[in-house]
Amino acid sequence: MYFRDKVFRVVPQTQEQAVLIQKMDKNFKLDFWHPDTVRHVTPQMTVDFHVNVNHSESVQLLLEQNTVKYEVLFHNLQEGIEAQLDIQKLQKSNKHRYDIYNDWEKISDWTSKMASKYPTLVKRLEIGKTFEGHPMYLLKVGKQKTVPKSKAIFMDCGIHAREWISPAFCQWFVKELIKGRSKDRIIKRLVNRLDFYILPVFNVDGYVWSWTEDRMWRKNRSPEPSGNCFGTDLNRNFNISWCEVGSEDDPCSDIYCGPSAESEKETKTIASFIQRHANTIKAYISIHSYSQMLLYPYAYTYELPPNAKDLDSVATVAVSRLRSLYGTKYTYGPSASTIYPTSGSSDDWAYTQGIKYSFTFELRDQGEYGFLLPESQIKHTCKETTLAVKYIANYVLGHSP
Repeated sequence: MYFRDKVFRVVPQTQEQAVLIQKMDKNFKLDFWHPDTVRHVTPQMTVDFHVNVNHSESVQLLLEQNTVKYEVLFHNLQEGIEAQLDIQKLQKSNKHRYDIYNDWEKISDWTSKMASKYPTLVKRLEIGKTFEGHPMYLLKVGKQKTVPKSKAIFMDCGIHAREWISPAFCQWFVKELIKGRSKDRIIKRLVNRLDFYILPVFNVDGYVWSWTEDRMWRKNRSPEPSGNCFGTDLNRNFNISWCEVGSEDDPCSDIYCGPSAESEKETKTIASFIQRHANTIKAYISIHSYSQMLLYPYAYTYELPPNAKDLDSVATVAVSRLRSLYGTKYTYGPSASTIYPTSGSSDDWAYTQGIKYSFTFELRDQGEYGFLLPESQIKHTCKETTLAVKYIANYVLGHSP
């Protein structure tokens, strides 16, 4: 499907070069990987975009004619897609594994097996259905007690379909909570005193589509009324400054905000669940990729939240813990100024529901592989990220009312 398509990385030096990229997008319909829309392109910014084979030579010529610095990250995107499953190519297996990318069927079966294998620690909840009717499975992980726990953490993965490392982390983290309780005193403390609500795949329809039809698909799969375009960006669909900045009202756009706030079944399901449990959920963590960042509110405005100093201190230590394992460097800070402004995002919305510890991770890498992070990096990515999430959870346990 993507045979001989290219992915370019460019760094516009001037406003004129930034405008050139905007013009190229208008003429060639570029697929932006980072940032997620041409509107965010500014001078000195690193910009990654995917170009159809029919336009790649024209784009490359325009970049050279206008002396725009660039490199080609993928000369043949289809080869990159096929190379991503590097472990599965070596070790054929139809079983669920934590060091490979699992399709939705495997993940769905895994959620059932975890609940049946560890009944005192894991409970599977079907909290709703997607547009296409797939069940939205949430795992509640924590030692069951006769008296309900007063504190919980909500984590979701896979809100954007093509970010496969994200669901891989949620699966890994569930494993760490279960296996780690016998050998890690902090995890034992967390499991005993907290409930974790973990959504392994937020955007199930899109995730399935990315496996079966289009590896680069981002949105969900709800159609617009005319049926010409499909999908809403679920991370632009929450009811917080909806469709005002960093999103578009064009149904064909990758950052389409939807016809109205919480128009999508997936968004509404998560919003309703969090609101029903708002008195106990003390932290919200959303896992994305890529760019190696730890972000906190706000995304829709450059204003800082009231507890910005607290959030920043938590993020400082979290990225330090992450880096301690393999030296992976993360940038951190408020979303709007650290990455780019967006409205309708889940972390901002969660913060407005009284969840004062709200974070978004952008996992590996910084663009060498982008959304096609090889399976051989899953283990290291998940192990280092677990250190950061474990710190955040332990901090929240000790510092939230």
